[in-house]
Amino acid sequence: MTMMAPAGTTLAPIPLDLRGLKCPLPVLRVRKALIAAPAGSLIIVQCTDPMAAIDLPNLARETGDSIERQGDADGALVFHIRKAA
Repeated sequence: MTMMAPAGTTLAPIPLDLRGLKCPLPVLRVRKALIAAPAGSLIIVQCTDPMAAIDLPNLARETGDSIERQGDADGALVFHIRKAA
C-alpha cells in the first residue's frame, strides 16, 4: 500500500547513502525505499557501485518512477529518483 502526502504539503527529500555497497545491494535498498516512500517523494541516492548506472535506471523503468537527475559528485554516482504518484 502506497501512502500519499496530504495536499499542500512538501515532502522532504529522502537521502540514501549507499557508498561502499556492491551489486545487488544498492538497487535492493532503493527498491525498499521506494516502496516505503509516499507518492511524489524525491529519493537522493549516492553510491559507488558502477553497476548502479545501469541498475537504477532499469529499476525506475520497472517501477514507473523517474530519474530526474543523474551525475557524479565527490567520487560517487548521484541519482535523484522521484516516486510516481
